[in-house]
Amino acid sequence: MRALRTLFIIVVILGGLFVGVDRIAVHVAENKAADRIRSSEGLSASPDVDIKGFPFLTQVLGKKLDQVDVTLKDVEAKAQGRKVRITRVRAELHDVRISGSFSSAVAARATGTAHISYADLTNASETGAKVAYGGNGKVKVTGSVHILGRKVSRSVISSVTLVGKNRIRVHADTVPGEGIPELESLVRKQTDFESAIGGLPAGLELDQVRATPDGVDVGVAGTDVSLTG
Repeated sequence: MRALRTLFIIVVILGGLFVGVDRIAVHVAENKAADRIRSSEGLSASPDVDIKGFPFLTQVLGKKLDQVDVTLKDVEAKAQGRKVRITRVRAELHDVRISGSFSSAVAARATGTAHISYADLTNASETGAKVAYGGNGKVKVTGSVHILGRKVSRSVISSVTLVGKNRIRVHADTVPGEGIPELESLVRKQTDFESAIGGLPAGLELDQVRATPDGVDVGVAGTDVSLTG
């Protein structure tokens, strides 16, 4: 009986040590992955990396992680050659294949959301139009045109949709013409636009888009997504 009790104590101690070592190892791996993502994506700050699953060490031996959650902040993308700051990108990466040194990591599939503030959308506007929330999942776009020798400012409520896998379209539902010839056409040139978004982590593509009170949320999804460049 005493031998069984001693064996049980030894098992508990070894189990505790294994858990401790496992948690230290996962913490080190998360930091390594964050540093590599920061370097490959040119970020100003390291992202948050959360490796799921237990035990971690057995996943490493198999060179495949069940799930890795990554949050990147202030990602610089490009739209029509202009820089666009993406406030936040959150991604869930599943079945991540890794090398022994973590020099490469590729997820079999991934989903996530990219958030772009209205201030950043306004800064990226080619026409100088101001973008804000318009309510009911729409955006309000305000632009100015010159007609008949005077400056006319108009605000329109616009729908935000996806075109293909990497373009966002903003199109006014209606434009008040007020009987002025060609006013609608001139206003649309200032407020309607399409932008191709590039610079997201390799393998991610735009999946859906939705206007919210504090910015535009763009759903992203992909396969064979590179985690470390």
